[in-house]
Amino acid sequence: MKSLALLALTFASVSLSPALALEVSKSFDVAAPPAKVWQTIGDFCGIGSWHPAIEKCEPSMKDGKPVRTLSLKGGGTIVEEQLARDDKKMDYTYTILQSPLPVSDYKSTIMVMPSGSGSKVQWQGTFKAKGADDAKAKEVITGIYDAGLSAIASKAK
Repeated sequence: MKSLALLALTFASVSLSPALALEVSKSFDVAAPPAKVWQTIGDFCGIGSWHPAIEKCEPSMKDGKPVRTLSLKGGGTIVEEQLARDDKKMDYTYTILQSPLPVSDYKSTIMVMPSGSGSKVQWQGTFKAKGADDAKAKEVITGIYDAGLSAIASKAK
């Protein structure tokens, strides 16, 4: 009987534990100094000028925090809030408030760091799959990061 109770308790704790977050981390070398790359991507709403999937970015404020509303090429809107920013370290962290993407609990950081005679841009995010399996959610975020990083490398030269 004791082992049955232990088994039931173990099952209950496993089924009640939250789903593990997925993670995507991508980086790209850019043949430009970090300050020049940060000038390209550091403005929170500047993503509208360098990411190929973004038609336009509209900045606003919510409870004293920067918010950007991204209109996607082909339709759709993503609303993101900046959580932290460090211009000296050249990074910012943000979360998605509203989106058609197959993710929830999304939190991401994009950063620029020196690398040889140029820079390395790293973009990493954690999230849970929503309305799709884990592989599909990771594929979508990986595609967003890859497209953005390639565009940064071209624009920041």
